Amino acid sequence: MDHQAAGQPPATLLASPSQEAFSLAHDSSLGRHFWAGAVLSGAALAIAPAYAAEVTLDTVTVTEQHDAPYQTPSKASSPKFTAPLLDTPKSVTVITEELIKDRGATSLQDVLRTTPGITLGSGEGGTPTGDRPFIRGYEASTDIFIDGVRDYARGSHETFNIESVEVIKGPSSAYTGRGGTGGSINLQTKSPKLDNFFEASTGFGNAKQWRSTVDGNVKFSESGAFRLNVMKMGGEVPGRDGVKVDRFGIAPSLAFGLGTPTRLKLSYSHIENNDMPDLGIPFKTAAHPELNRPIEVDRNNFYGRHNVDFRENVMKTATAIFEHDFTSELKFRNTTRQTKSLNHYLMSRPSFDNCVAGNTSAACNPGSASAQFRRDDRARWRSSEALINQTDLFGSFNTGSVKHSFSTGLEFGKEEIYDKTITGLPGREHDSLYNPNPNKQYNYQLQYGPQKAAGEIKTQSLYLFDTMQINDKFSINTGLRRDRFEVNNFTDSRTDSFWNYQLGAVYKPAENGSIYVSYGTSSNPSGENLGQSGGADGAAGGAAIRNLKPEKSRSWELGTKWDLLNHKLSVTAALFETKKTDARSTNPLTGDVTLGGNNRTRGLELGVSGAINPKWSIWAGYTYLDPKISSYRSGNEVFDGNRIKFIAKQSATLWTTYKVLPNLTVGGGASYMGMRYADDANQMQLPSHVRYDAMARYEFNHQLSLQLNVNNISNARVYDASHVGVFANVGPGRSYMLTGTYRFQ
Repeated sequence: MDHQAAGQPPATLLASPSQEAFSLAHDSSLGRHFWAGAVLSGAALAIAPAYAAEVTLDTVTVTEQHDAPYQTPSKASSPKFTAPLLDTPKSVTVITEELIKDRGATSLQDVLRTTPGITLGSGEGGTPTGDRPFIRGYEASTDIFIDGVRDYARGSHETFNIESVEVIKGPSSAYTGRGGTGGSINLQTKSPKLDNFFEASTGFGNAKQWRSTVDGNVKFSESGAFRLNVMKMGGEVPGRDGVKVDRFGIAPSLAFGLGTPTRLKLSYSHIENNDMPDLGIPFKTAAHPELNRPIEVDRNNFYGRHNVDFRENVMKTATAIFEHDFTSELKFRNTTRQTKSLNHYLMSRPSFDNCVAGNTSAACNPGSASAQFRRDDRARWRSSEALINQTDLFGSFNTGSVKHSFSTGLEFGKEEIYDKTITGLPGREHDSLYNPNPNKQYNYQLQYGPQKAAGEIKTQSLYLFDTMQINDKFSINTGLRRDRFEVNNFTDSRTDSFWNYQLGAVYKPAENGSIYVSYGTSSNPSGENLGQSGGADGAAGGAAIRNLKPEKSRSWELGTKWDLLNHKLSVTAALFETKKTDARSTNPLTGDVTLGGNNRTRGLELGVSGAINPKWSIWAGYTYLDPKISSYRSGNEVFDGNRIKFIAKQSATLWTTYKVLPNLTVGGGASYMGMRYADDANQMQLPSHVRYDAMARYEFNHQLSLQLNVNNISNARVYDASHVGVFANVGPGRSYMLTGTYRFQ
């Protein structure tokens, strides 16, 4: 459907990628440095044919693939990690690029859906749509980082330009600043290499799915290289009637000085999601509170509007990373990041809000064929802009017999939120629960108010980390961070300054193993989610700014890590507890919000990743969580002793591949997600599920391969998330994708 005809704003709101790159580049002096790299993207599209003409395949020297593609890397990407991961007293889960490709994951949500210890949350229109993970029982939607720098805007992240996903478990404010109660997620992007290679993939699947990607790299000098990644994806979500997918991404990057003491990398990323928003099926009904699980309607039923609903999510990121090695023991890095995003949508919010308690009519009885649900409008135009500068100085030195590996740095950031009010919406209506009609025509005209500043956040941070190697067996890990956090929504404002720290001890009974204990803290200041909640029905708004000090969390962890089979296989185990002792809660007598709440999560986590032998790779994990509300009031309701909503007690995954023939690799696995409550009262339940996936890849030669992925083989009814029981998001059904890949080096 033509968006303009449906009452949407002029097309100039979302310019073409090249226009947006130009706009971003000219919005600030920093951006001008990126324009040269962005311009090169057009020329790089010709890399493949031009380079292919020069290649003589008979003389190509082939390097064998790494024989442990799922193995956790020896070090994290951030210099704040001052020890190898084996000797870091904290759980860190790494999902490698090879694992992402083998599983056919195309989005961050796909990756996290099969990662133990993580559950997914949902927006509802007022709370923006996009990635909303919960790590170890606590929300991490604003704790997503790209190359170590916070990505504040709520959006849907893609995998086409990702080398790995690092999930840092446990309170991480010492590393990341505000938030990070349960952990944080870092997306490590692809970088130019001193090599020439090209890879192109095209895949087709059921539900008219298709996806194409290009990854090309050119070495243009002894120390310079250019890399370009491009992605386009379309089709529908399997098992969801007419819910379309329309994505585009382009990510050029340019590097100078590779292999020398002084290096500069310029990169730009543009990702668009122009898809059909789908909030799933209506869930909670006050008329029949005994129905505490989603009603089993036809999973293909779509409760939105095909001719009305839309979502335009655009994320533009420009980054400059300058590095200099003074010596092998002292290094400097400065990262400057400018981002812009747009989250613009009109969606249908399905609910049973039309059915109040005591209503006995057939329309409010889900057991009746004439049952109805209510369809409400949710609309938003919200833009965010951020400029962040992060400086790191890191290296090593000795004090007597003690070796210090240190990292210290400064971070400055400014994040701004802009809104437009939206009126002229189609309006509320009722429709059949069992036979909804998503193809109705509506007479409406969207109207947009002027763009207004909705809020801003300013941060200033100082941090220091040190790993002290006492001897070959024992080391101590420390970290300290000071943050100044200023938030303003132009109605209220608040400034907080707070410390966070971590302390860990590591004992190595063997060179390839460690046993550790650690303690850490995190802080959640009021207004940290500014712009990520509130403001439903097109109204401007954001998270409330309370006149309260930051919430505080403290955590301990006891664990062990081992690298086995000549460092090809990693196994980990950890026991942990996180307590939030100053959680926001409502005083039932006065109605005031106070820091009188308490909650905690205890758990066990097991993991294995790597290769059992050169043919057999494995990635598996299990997490047990006991998330409990110790004290929490909302109005006159008391939730003491209940389980924290959205969190499963148990989750597990197993994925393994085996090279049965020199050219044939097969793989498969299963992911389990336990039952989750969708509300604080623990009345509404999202049932547990098991999802089975499989793949097979045949390599005709070193240039050409064909891969088949079948996900959710049993077509299990998967409920990804819920927004406090109002509706339940339905995950994809059975999907097939056959992908052909051509590469040369």
